[in-house]
Amino acid sequence: MLIAGEPSGDLLAAELVGSIRAEAAAIPQSKLDAPRFFGAGGPQMAAAGVELAFDLTQHSVIGLWEVVRNYATFRRFFNQLLALACERKPGVIVCVDYQGFNSRFARAVRERSRRFAGWRPKLVQYVSPQVWASRPGRAQRLADTVDLLISIVPFEKPWYAERVPRLRVEFVGHPIVGRHGNADATDASNDSAPSTLRHSPSTPRVLLLPGSRVGELKRHIPPMLEAVRIIRRELPAVTFCMVLPGEDLKPLANHAAALGVAMQVGGLGAALREATVAIASTGTVTLECAWFGVPAVALYKTSGLTYMIGRQLVTVDFLAMPNLLAGREVFPEFVQNAATGGNLAHAALDLLRDDSRRASVKEQLAKVVASLGPPGASNRAAKAVLNCVDLSG
Repeated sequence: MLIAGEPSGDLLAAELVGSIRAEAAAIPQSKLDAPRFFGAGGPQMAAAGVELAFDLTQHSVIGLWEVVRNYATFRRFFNQLLALACERKPGVIVCVDYQGFNSRFARAVRERSRRFAGWRPKLVQYVSPQVWASRPGRAQRLADTVDLLISIVPFEKPWYAERVPRLRVEFVGHPIVGRHGNADATDASNDSAPSTLRHSPSTPRVLLLPGSRVGELKRHIPPMLEAVRIIRRELPAVTFCMVLPGEDLKPLANHAAALGVAMQVGGLGAALREATVAIASTGTVTLECAWFGVPAVALYKTSGLTYMIGRQLVTVDFLAMPNLLAGREVFPEFVQNAATGGNLAHAALDLLRDDSRRASVKEQLAKVVASLGPPGASNRAAKAVLNCVDLSG
């Protein structure tokens, strides 16, 4: 059983399913039957052959207020999946990121399985919660609940080993390396973009990456478009392209066309190959920028209540993962009230006007990328999951 509630987790889970199938095929059938997959996720998981109870990614939200407002919906999904788990009794349950939902689900399964003789599923958390950023005490609860934590960030395994050595943690590397590791950054044929979005390499291009959730787009697009206005006044030759992960999000960005911003759904790799600078949300996409060596300006805005609570809990200095991995501000970050069009524009203009600064950022990004491990993260994650099956048998 797999549960993923966000587009990034949907892709991770789909890749994992394919890798599990490939790894399981090499195991004698006398030891392991052909694996079957079910749960909740999105279109990527469905395409990978996962039997979905419903599309959970359609309800992805961010911030405390959004969670509270949608509490009844999430509670219904939660109960439906818990009943499904108890009915079908999977040998392994893989919770893919989506911490607020999945951590509670794993604890509920652990408690409920005690009522069934002969059913004690192995619980796997794929992608560590950011306990090192806030509320480190949650690591103890995680150790009480899951049998395996699969980490994709290099500093997490030693962090856990120091604080909760009884928790089994496997660092498998970052899946982004497997997705782009064989791609030539000068060749867009592996991830093509519409020809209408092509531009001359001599023309500076700013890529706008507002995020993957409705709430993110509503908060991030306005300051991004204000930044477009300012940058265009200063550097009229710069072109702009906004990349969204799904067609369903396009209505939230339709007004960008009035400013001459090209729109693209998917094809992020091709767009990054042609980008000079990016303005991006602080999520996973900042690592995509790092992989392609694109200097970026990062922003994050959430509800006032969520931000007030977060300020009291978060202990790390940065939000963007490339900055965390580098231990310094490689990408300028603007959070909440600082995430204004003016601040984003001025930081982007500094990068656009200074070739040597962009070159320095690219050098630092190369070191960040080198820390992510070799290709094959999904295959290593699959082996770790299958080891759980062997242990249970």
